[in-house]
Amino acid sequence: MKALRFYDVQDLRYEDAPDPVIEKPDDVIVKVKAVGICGSDIARYRNLGPYVPGNVWGHEFCGEVVEVGEGVKNLKPGDRVVGCPNMVCHECEYCKSGHPSRCENLNTIGAYVPGAYAEYIKLPEINFVKMADSMSYEQGALVEPATVAIHGLYQTSIKMGYEVAVVGCGNIGLMAIAWAKAFGAKRVFAIDIDDAQLQLAKEFGADVLINSTDIDFHDEIRKYGNGVDLAIESAGNPFTAARVLGLPHKGGEVVYMGIPYADVPIPRFYFERIMRNELHVIGSWCTISAPYPGKEWTNAVEYIGSGKVDVLGMVTHQVNLSEGPEMFKKIIANPKGYGKVLLYPEEDR
Repeated sequence: MKALRFYDVQDLRYEDAPDPVIEKPDDVIVKVKAVGICGSDIARYRNLGPYVPGNVWGHEFCGEVVEVGEGVKNLKPGDRVVGCPNMVCHECEYCKSGHPSRCENLNTIGAYVPGAYAEYIKLPEINFVKMADSMSYEQGALVEPATVAIHGLYQTSIKMGYEVAVVGCGNIGLMAIAWAKAFGAKRVFAIDIDDAQLQLAKEFGADVLINSTDIDFHDEIRKYGNGVDLAIESAGNPFTAARVLGLPHKGGEVVYMGIPYADVPIPRFYFERIMRNELHVIGSWCTISAPYPGKEWTNAVEYIGSGKVDVLGMVTHQVNLSEGPEMFKKIIANPKGYGKVLLYPEEDR
């Protein structure tokens, strides 16, 4: 099969890779129909390099079942599915206690096992969720990034009437805005330094737009009251990772969804907000819960499939998988020109 294989920093190649084969009773092989480029892929392509040189990359995908192992009970060839990329042991204390996102043996496709930038992929049956009949493959490829935001929100106390601030309106920030509104948020503040992203945030449900290029977003939020109930850091930036601590009111919450690939110096004022305001500071990792892969996945499929949440507005480019290496080069050359990019393994789609 053809696939994108990641060899080194900025060395991604479209070439042949071994076809997956059924080896275990619960194995399922899926023909990949659409796969998205994740922001973490961009960071790894630009600076970090692969976990395993030459591995097939990618993890945000959907497709059609083509072959199943003899022990598979709930899937058959022809079923349309989205795939959960996280692989857990189901045996450690965290898995057994209902917290698979904390699995001591966590793995992800595209890291140490073959990923989804390929014509075909193999995963255990438990990693697949059937797509709603009404869903397009474009929507299916956006389920995984939606589950990142949903998982983060499930770590918090969000409820009807909450005021929420989202710092960073990239793809995960947009998903966080959409699902905060779906979960009943009364008012969502969108904070970014890019006016185009802020306008997109408005389309995803943001009520107040704040361009923080020349203003302190902490001071701006305070114009609306004593602070928000929940602040979400989705920029993955050391600067905002510190300053987001100034946004909640006393007793409020901060959840981190973005990953800053650098040290995070926290000025005293913001660190003291944790203590003096008795903040609840929460980390969020992966997309899964119990029963595996979790309500994040069923929630995302239901809301996207029914049209309750429209995610297609973040898609800016759709190209064949063979154009993947060139697309990555274009993205790092001009990051602002690209939102969610979808790749299609079928050349004649």
